[in-house]
Amino acid sequence: MNIHASAISSDVGGGMSRSRISTEVDHDDPDISHSPDMHGDARIRWVYFMLGAATLLSWNAMINANPFFMSRLSGSPLRTSFSSYLSSVFTASNVITLGYAIMTSKQSSPYRRAFWSTALTSAVVTILFLTTFLHPSPVPFFYFIMISAFCLSGCASYLSNSVFAGAALFGAPYMQSMMSGQAAIAVAVSSVQVISSAISIWGTNSLAPAFNDTDPDGKAEEKSARIFFGISALYMFATLLAYRWLASLPVYATTMGALEDNVKARVVSDEVDEQQPLLPAALSSAAEGNHIFRILQKNLIYNFSVGFVFTVTLAVYPAITVTIKPTNPNTHPLLFSAVHFLVFSSGDFVGRYMCSFPQVIIWSARRVLALSLLRTLFIPAFLLCNVELSLHVTPFISSDLVYMLLLGALGVSNGYVSTLCMLGAPSLEHNRRLKGRKEDVDVASTVAAFCLIVGLAVGGFASFGVRAIICNCDPFTS
Repeated sequence: MNIHASAISSDVGGGMSRSRISTEVDHDDPDISHSPDMHGDARIRWVYFMLGAATLLSWNAMINANPFFMSRLSGSPLRTSFSSYLSSVFTASNVITLGYAIMTSKQSSPYRRAFWSTALTSAVVTILFLTTFLHPSPVPFFYFIMISAFCLSGCASYLSNSVFAGAALFGAPYMQSMMSGQAAIAVAVSSVQVISSAISIWGTNSLAPAFNDTDPDGKAEEKSARIFFGISALYMFATLLAYRWLASLPVYATTMGALEDNVKARVVSDEVDEQQPLLPAALSSAAEGNHIFRILQKNLIYNFSVGFVFTVTLAVYPAITVTIKPTNPNTHPLLFSAVHFLVFSSGDFVGRYMCSFPQVIIWSARRVLALSLLRTLFIPAFLLCNVELSLHVTPFISSDLVYMLLLGALGVSNGYVSTLCMLGAPSLEHNRRLKGRKEDVDVASTVAAFCLIVGLAVGGFASFGVRAIICNCDPFTS
């Protein structure tokens, strides 16, 4: 790494991070040679770890429940393209609601947003748990899942808006913990799915494929989904209690006070001026919009990079990867699908955890962009695997082991590069584009999170195109 800035000394006392920033500014996308403090208060880091997991629990629960959802859609033409529809609805809702949450972030308490978002997510996941005991017809069930995905993504948007802003204000250690938590929940959900899938098929005559389009029962998928939806609901309730504890700490009031006080001041101002013309309020909203757009432009490289990371990932995972079948005829497809989710999730977690070591952190925006663009190679690589096609073609990559290694590499690079973006975008120490403006930190973080969601949405829609290419068919019905 090149040395372009002097060391930054930081310590954490009573859970509060205090940094002394050097006045020497880097000149062109520097890599910083010193090792910043990546420890912080362990209690608060664990809470942000849990909150990070909560922000993506609903998404991971939905995509890991694909075999269950598809078993309920057996015999319906909606089954084949279900994964693409699910990804698109979830991520499109995410973009809309997160965009609105960012635009109105100065008008609402971060605590209230996080609390009620967590509570509503707990309720919806509990309802999904109850659906595992029901057997509705395919079409109503399809629309119910789409509505549930829309609601869960909205809750996730408001929760992530508050959590990203808080983690950015607390400092880099807490941002890294939150990003690791997002990956950890995927590992946990996937692990539960693998175990429940193994239990569900235990005792069958063989591990040969027992689930296909003509199997409307799907008992193994039902049991698997019931277990991890139930555990997910309990986890969300635990996170709710942990966040209430964090909000009761003096350090939370000190760190988040600026955001909370800004909301209170706005409420008081609105009460005093409610009879006045609306022009001042309009000007205030326009100023906030300009502020957000300015940060979007300043951090364009980071914002594009994190969006493109998830565009590539969602173009193939899970919409295409769930259609990749084991080449070993003795492998049960339910277990193979569950393991495939676990491999990606584990790789994603490893990639994010790597960023807790200062030696492997890349602060250069241009180098991060290069890594993001290189991930495009994963798209043709997965198309060479044993994809379930309408045309019978011998796969170029016929090894299940090679496929799993490729999937692991997709996960590691996804977690590593996305975390580099989220650490660099709001960093006053390493991102010269912010010019030391502390008031830009929370906005830079939430704007980067918004670009991440945009990348998910673009990737979800791109999966329709990828599916059409490999199947030579109508992407919305096949």
